[in-house]
Amino acid sequence: MGDVYKALADPTRRAILDELQDRSGQTLFELRVRLTGKGFTSTRQAISQHLAVLSEAGLVVVRREGRYMFIDLDTSPLRQIYERWRVGTCESDT
Repeated sequence: MGDVYKALADPTRRAILDELQDRSGQTLFELRVRLTGKGFTSTRQAISQHLAVLSEAGLVVVRREGRYMFIDLDTSPLRQIYERWRVGTCESDT
């Protein structure tokens, strides 16, 4: 779970996740264009590095189709974090 917190600590990575929440399955090019439109000036290489961190944390899934790489959001690590404390709260209330 430590990797999830590290991944979420960076504002650019949070912006990437926000973009993928709006529209999952984007290419790296599409992501970069959308981020640039919101004031982020990251290079393609920088976004790729951010995606590697997000992928290691399990927050994105990268799939290749021919020459193209598509990035999908995976919220299951966030659900695990939520469940950890939700369950803990319910148990302490009883």
